[in-house]
Amino acid sequence: MNIVVCIKQVPGTTEIKIDPETNTLVREGVESIINPFDTYALEEGVRLKERCGGKVTAITMGPPQAENALRETISLGADEAILISDRVFAGSDTWATSYVLSRALAKIADYDVIICGKQTLDGDTGQVGSGLSEMLGVPFVAYVSKIDEIKEGYIRVHRMVEEGYEVLEMALPAVITVVKEINVPRLPSLRGSMKAKTAQIPVWTAADIGVEEDKAGIAGSPTRVVKIFFPKREHKSEMFQGTPEDQVGQLVKRLEGII
Repeated sequence: MNIVVCIKQVPGTTEIKIDPETNTLVREGVESIINPFDTYALEEGVRLKERCGGKVTAITMGPPQAENALRETISLGADEAILISDRVFAGSDTWATSYVLSRALAKIADYDVIICGKQTLDGDTGQVGSGLSEMLGVPFVAYVSKIDEIKEGYIRVHRMVEEGYEVLEMALPAVITVVKEINVPRLPSLRGSMKAKTAQIPVWTAADIGVEEDKAGIAGSPTRVVKIFFPKREHKSEMFQGTPEDQVGQLVKRLEGII
């Protein structure tokens, strides 16, 4: 069983800052972590390997420092990791990201299931998993809360819905995105941490995976961020004086003026 887990390195804070000039995230001086939802995808991949055998490959598209996140995946049970990095990829939206990842997966070629977290902490779109399945031409299920059965050429999963879950079956290879209810991620082992320090992590560029430059980065992104801003929150208060009856009368007049 060959399992590929897609992860992303994101800012490790909820206080995200935006560069007003470029409308992109400010990453300098901010600790980076593995996207929390992706840790559940990685854990499920490792559990599948323990149940069925095979290997887990973690991949990410990002800048050179994303290698740190990939080393962490090895400490958590991944067998190998691949960094997809090229300046051409900068500014990619979810469509362009899906395209680049699909080219990397086409190079890997031998995979049975691709697992992603349901969404990322920074973009919060949840679109890459479905985009990958479309570009690879394989089945897709989102919000997977349990892998009920998996064997050669077949998988049965539980998909979380508002009032319970649905049981779905599909052919392999396939893409799934998982929710946090699927498992509890493990902590790094000492053996895993030692392996992560010495692991060789290949870096694949646009040329290595056959990416057409006009389909990646800003040039290949159908969507553009025109403006990002935080809405201003203004709080005003007005105190009414007098007896309770007077205050009620003032309040009624004030509301009539608003309505």
